[in-house]
Amino acid sequence: MDITLLLSNITNPTLLFFVLGVFAVRVKSDLEIPPSSAKFISLYLLFAIGFKGGQELSHSAFTPEILWSLLFGLAISACIPAYSFFILKRRLTISDSAAIAAAYGSVSAVTFVAASSFLEARQLNFGGHMVAVMAFMETPAIIVGMLMLKLYESDSNVSFRQTAHHSFTNGSVLLILGSLVIGLIADEKQAEGIKPFTTDIFKGFLAIFLLEMGMVSGRNLASFFKYGWFAPVFAALMPLVNGCLVAFISGSVTQEAGNRLMFAVLAASASYIAVPAAMKMAAPKADPGLYIPMALAVTFPLNITVGMPLYLWVVGMS
Repeated sequence: MDITLLLSNITNPTLLFFVLGVFAVRVKSDLEIPPSSAKFISLYLLFAIGFKGGQELSHSAFTPEILWSLLFGLAISACIPAYSFFILKRRLTISDSAAIAAAYGSVSAVTFVAASSFLEARQLNFGGHMVAVMAFMETPAIIVGMLMLKLYESDSNVSFRQTAHHSFTNGSVLLILGSLVIGLIADEKQAEGIKPFTTDIFKGFLAIFLLEMGMVSGRNLASFFKYGWFAPVFAALMPLVNGCLVAFISGSVTQEAGNRLMFAVLAASASYIAVPAAMKMAAPKADPGLYIPMALAVTFPLNITVGMPLYLWVVGMS
């Protein structure tokens, strides 16, 4: 792997703001971003990436590659939680294993956004259809996690209908899919009018959001170490394995380096927004103090520092 690429990624201003957030918590600073502002910024990022994806998609014809990409994404999202569950249940409870498996089979929209910034800095493009792939990958992982819980938890009374409905109508999924559709059908001249909002200020908002993510991660760092070495090791190794594997095999679906990196990032990331909301209903016995810090405090920073340069190197080697 190119060390200069890794160093360039580590010194990215948006990542350094994440580090600043962790540092602020560790030194007990009173630095704080109001919850309403953090919520707005997260909605903005989802809106901007969805709208830009729709605009990109509107300029390209529907091809077999797009169809295969969607099917490939769905397959990844179903397979990862299935084998993750059997690894996890050797050490953890069924409820915790199902919740963690669903989180690691699902995706992190913020990691996807960071990856788009990473590609832009290297003048690599990815297809607008990858936004749709990301949105479609949320639900299969949740359903597989629920299925594992139903099969292996004797007293489980999971409501598939209620939880599946919630996963489809989750705010982040609905916003990014809706923005994608709007970007797809919007008049091109009219869309130019909001380009400064969707493009020019994007990286600034991403930096502030990662500052907030750093503070959240810093608060959660110690909460899951009570489970011993297994949880942090899984949270560190599983995304790297998934990301490298998908970076390699994605060449059978697309030859575009940007698309392949996005597939790797989607496979490697873990949900800490949509899945916790769904698992709160489906697996009330699962400990959020375990699976949320795993995804947010370990996997997320690992992907945006070491992961993305590593996956891009695998893409270039295969």
